[in-house]
Amino acid sequence: MRSARFGLPIMITRHARSRMQERGVTEAELLELLEYGELRHKDESRLWVHHAFAQRDDNRVCAAVVIENVLVIKTVMIRWEVMP
Repeated sequence: MRSARFGLPIMITRHARSRMQERGVTEAELLELLEYGELRHKDESRLWVHHAFAQRDDNRVCAAVVIENVLVIKTVMIRWEVMP
């Protein structure tokens, strides 16, 4: 997989894959999340990407991401709440 938005290949950690399976998040949903989700930066290389899916009833889906020479997906969460 590759992100057009970030111009980088995507690497999903074992932990993130496990959480995706546990939470019923597909690779297609993850890619949509990365391409169209809202960004919340922690610093220059770490951020959260979150997105609401109309077909899901568990609020927003969020991925913790590290930008290196690839886009590293560290974990995937559901029921994400946007805090000020």
